[in-house]
Order: sequence, then structure tokens, then C-alpha cells
Amino acid sequence: MAITTEALLEQPSAAVDQPCFHCGLPVPAGARYAAVIDGRRQPMCCRGCEAVAEAIAAAGLTDFYRHRTAPSRRAEDLIPEPLRGLELYDRPDLQQGFVRVESEHARDAALIIEGIVCAACVWLNERHVSRLPGVLEFRINYSTHRASVRWDPRQIRLSEILAAVAAIGYIAHPFDPRRQEALQQRERTVALRRLAVAGLGSMQVMMLAVGLYAGDFYGMDEWVRAFLRWTCLILTVPVVAYSARPFYQGAWRDLRRQQLGMDVPVTLAIVTAFAASVWYSWKGGGEVYYDSVTMFVFFLLAGRFLEMTARHRAGQISEALVRMLPASATRLDDEGREQIVPVAELAPGDRVVVRPGETLPADGRVVEGASSVDESLLTGESLPLPR
Repeated sequence: MAITTEALLEQPSAAVDQPCFHCGLPVPAGARYAAVIDGRRQPMCCRGCEAVAEAIAAAGLTDFYRHRTAPSRRAEDLIPEPLRGLELYDRPDLQQGFVRVESEHARDAALIIEGIVCAACVWLNERHVSRLPGVLEFRINYSTHRASVRWDPRQIRLSEILAAVAAIGYIAHPFDPRRQEALQQRERTVALRRLAVAGLGSMQVMMLAVGLYAGDFYGMDEWVRAFLRWTCLILTVPVVAYSARPFYQGAWRDLRRQQLGMDVPVTLAIVTAFAASVWYSWKGGGEVYYDSVTMFVFFLLAGRFLEMTARHRAGQISEALVRMLPASATRLDDEGREQIVPVAELAPGDRVVVRPGETLPADGRVVEGASSVDESLLTGESLPLPR
């Protein structure tokens, strides 16, 4: 049995220091939420705890409160960390900074997708998000990891799109040049650290492997062979456990989505070769592949690092084009008077004044005057062109 909130409006409010019967947190001053548990009126801190307690009481499961060993978790405690706060991006005042209104029923925004490591990640995100009702278009630039999304606000909210991306193991947030630069720096630092561990490990293991290869031709005592194998095992563990972790994470993400990406066979090869080597080191005899495992991880990480460097460089060129756009423009009104307005407020049909040395604020047609325009970043032409 439970008492609804409406029936308690006339009841005195709970004491400030009285804990919530459901979650154990203090009841805010003036709160009038409560539920009847086993014939006794128990205070609640919020409508969420009250609703849960009423549902438990209505189902006849109040023994839960007698036998529990700790207060229940609040509903927001059950929300994964990456999903908390996504509803903030649905606020119109916050969307003014990164959402463009195309029409009454169409919105456009630029996002950054974290966690992309290959073209298959791009394909998975585009396919998953594009299937959501209300998403009109979703495209990802692999070089910059920037996504362009168009949606119908009547059918879906932006927070639901961000949550859908998080559901498949990636993190999406509005594009911010400063945050993107910090993410790229962190990505580069982590990649260098993993590459360094793999490089040092592979060099040491290869030196010991030369001794094992020579022993096959010139003979070697069994205890020396066992010593070299166990030393190779110790040196290989950091490479397999730390440097190769991105491959495991990518493989697990693909398997959860019932997809076979490039990380799945890579992980299978690393784990299989390492497990077989450990087995033969323990039992004696057979062949070990510690050198193959470490070099395989090192070369894959080196290739990804070079690809990441090229991708960041391409993204920096794109960002340079964006930074060249001025923040404001000189617009002419109907009477020919000049007004300084933000570039974002320019609309088709506006007339703007561009003085010598200034940057063109938008694409348009020259209606009066003549000058030379530097279009080298767009066309590759080194000389200014008359316009």
C-alpha cells in the first residue's frame, strides 16, 4: 500500500536531517514526498524514490526493505557516466553555439566522435545512427573524426543521438576546436607510450630469440633454453597486456555488436600465439613465438601511429580554413548604413563590405567594386585572382 504525493500535500514536511527511507540521502527542507511501507509513513527525498517505493509496496515486495544490507541506489546512480548530462544539449540556449537551424523541422550540428580507429568504426556509427527515427543525415569525416548530423526535432532529440553513439562504445560531443586539440594531444601521447613499450619489448625479445635460433643449429643446454624462453615471456607480457590493449577493446566492441572488424583477427592472432608460447614454455619442447607476437604488435602500432599523424595533419589543414573565417562582418542595411554583425547572423541576400586586406566572410557575388582575392587554400593557385 502507498500514499501518493497529492495525498501528502497537507502533511508537515520532513525534517531536514531525516534520511530518505529508500536511498538514505538527506531529505531536502520542505520536501513532502513520502510512501507508506508496511503501514508506516516513510519520508522520501524526491519523486523518483517515491515512485520506486510505491511500486515496491504495490507489488507486495516490502520485504526488500527489511532484508537489504545497504540503502538503495538512486536512479541517476544507475546511469552510465558517459550518458550523464546529455540532456543539457537539448537546451535551446546551449544549442545556439553549435546547432544551425536549417528549417522549422531540420537541425544541423557538428560533433566529434571519440574512439574511432578505422574505417569500420565510421561505417558502424553511420549505419547505427542513420537508422534512428528522425535522423535525416549522419556523416563522419575519418580524417578529423568530425560528424555532421541533421535531424528532425519533432521525432528525436540531440541527446538521444549522443546516447545512441555511446550505446555502441563511442563518445560523441559537440565540436569544440580547443577540446579537439586536447583530445588529439592525449591520443598522440598514449599512442607514443604504447609504441615505446612495444618497441623496447620487441627489441629485447628479438635479441634473446637470436640465441634460441642459434641454439637450434649449434646446440644448447636445456636449462639455458628454458631460461631464455621464460625471460622472453616476462618481456612479452607488458607488450601483450598494455601495448595491445586497443586491439582487445576494438575486438570486444565489434563482437558486442555482432560485427567482425579488423581488430578481431588481430586479437585472435595475438592471444593464440601468446597462449601457445606460454604453454610450450611451461611444458618444455615445441616452438615459442614471443618474437613474432611483440614484433606484430609493434608494427601494427607503428602503422596506426603514422596513420594518426597524417590524419591529425589533414585535420589541422581543415581547421586552418575554418580559423581564417572572420568572427564579424560589415553588413549594409536597406539604407546603405554599415553594421558590424557576427558572421553567423549573415543570411542569403545580405550585402557586405569587404575592405582591402580583409577576409571574405562568406561565399557570394561581387556586385560593386573590384579587387584581387587570395584563393590559394581553396584552389592551390599561388597568385591572387582578380574578382
